[in-house]
Amino acid sequence: MVRRDRLRRMREWWVQVGLLAVPLLAAYLHIPPPQLSPALHSWKSSGKFFTYKGLRIFYQDSVGVVGSPEIVVLLHGFPTSSYDWYKIWEGLTLRFHRVIALDFLGFGFSDKPRPHHYSIFEQASIVEALLRHLGLQSRRINLLSHDYGDTVAQELLYRFKQNRSGRLTIKSLCLSNGGIFPETHRPLLLQKLLKDGGMLSPILTRLMNFFVFSRGLTPVFGPYTRPSESELWDMWAGIRNNDGNLVIDSLLQYINQRKKFRRRWVGALASVSIPIHFIYGPLDPVNPYPEFLELYSLFSLSWLSVYMCHSTCSTVYR
Repeated sequence: MVRRDRLRRMREWWVQVGLLAVPLLAAYLHIPPPQLSPALHSWKSSGKFFTYKGLRIFYQDSVGVVGSPEIVVLLHGFPTSSYDWYKIWEGLTLRFHRVIALDFLGFGFSDKPRPHHYSIFEQASIVEALLRHLGLQSRRINLLSHDYGDTVAQELLYRFKQNRSGRLTIKSLCLSNGGIFPETHRPLLLQKLLKDGGMLSPILTRLMNFFVFSRGLTPVFGPYTRPSESELWDMWAGIRNNDGNLVIDSLLQYINQRKKFRRRWVGALASVSIPIHFIYGPLDPVNPYPEFLELYSLFSLSWLSVYMCHSTCSTVYR
């Protein structure tokens, strides 16, 4: 009996030590963000900011082909930024007159308020506000999106179809690997823990470091297109800017929003009058093959052309 009581007291003591040590360790691991690489610093320096409801939003806007009426707006994925597009940026300026990309609220060099209710609806409104800021609200826009940006594009498409006031006039849409069907979306374990971790989530966001980030993100890429360590550091620097790692759990609520508003966003893709293209890498572990294509076939998306690349979506951009 004495032995049992001693073991019980020891367990209680270790629980108390653990409860004290975890926040102390978390505070200790909250180290300063890494310095920006010359390339990432150049990207920031060449960009601009506009204000949306008191929040600063970073964007890039390049003038390309003279005489072309074509405008393309690029919508990045989670958890990175507009810098995802830098390798194809010059090529796009040879095709389009204006090439525009933004860092969504909570990402990259944009503000990252906390606490804040991050939502796909707000991000879509920010895209609309940016086009108004640039005086392009009445122009026909080509959208190119990836992952998180796919869902923002679906909301913009819904508003376009509903002829909402202030909505974009979409000329064409190109989606790439993203959870457009929430039932085939397979979040990573860390994403599940962060989005549904409750009181544990703020601790996990502080414990997150480059090693955890890189080990978690690298498998999402194809075996022949995985980013170099320097590229991963650029991604991590963008996340750590303005303490962005501390809002990741709030940003991840987009996964739950996809489920809640499935009818609205998947339904937006049906019976459209604009060209829609989908770039799909079947080695994507988050949107796995063949489940995605099977649902695609059941949904009878005959209007949507699909390009199958031989890796994951990241092949297209990196």
